[in-house]
Amino acid sequence: MTKSVFPFYASDISALARSLNTQLAGCEQMPGHVELLNMLARAVGSRNFQHFRAQVIAEKRLTRATEAPAPIDYVALQRLTRYFDANSRLTRWPPKFSDQEPCLWALWSKIPPRKILSEQAINDFLIANHHFEDPALLRREMIERKMLTRTLDGREYRRVERKPPTIALALIRFLREK
Repeated sequence: MTKSVFPFYASDISALARSLNTQLAGCEQMPGHVELLNMLARAVGSRNFQHFRAQVIAEKRLTRATEAPAPIDYVALQRLTRYFDANSRLTRWPPKFSDQEPCLWALWSKIPPRKILSEQAINDFLIANHHFEDPALLRREMIERKMLTRTLDGREYRRVERKPPTIALALIRFLREK
């Protein structure tokens, strides 16, 4: 039998702490496991743990969520946005390897899908979307990371349709909403 996981989220950790403090102050002795579950559930707005559990199960059924989305590192996202100007153009090549890939995904998202591009067209596209004038670096990196494919003679380039990592998706969304 597999153990069910019920994600717990509190929009205000201070309110959660106050609610738990109030509920614990009303106890004469240390509460048991089920009592603690009920306290936590009440602290986030459910009647009790059973109500909280039913809400989570209903939400999963209705949204058909197969797995919880990976959490976004907002500090990393904020750092990544600094590599882009107000027009979502890459201003400089990130020195950190871990920052380079999400920035490449942001460029990748602007390449037209299912379209064959010449080397000149991909270079023009990259030049239009960055400031440091090194389309060859960006093109090579995208090919090495399997975001683009090219023919052996280098005449035709295509975007590879893949799902970007979570941080890259968050960066792409942020830049589109700018």
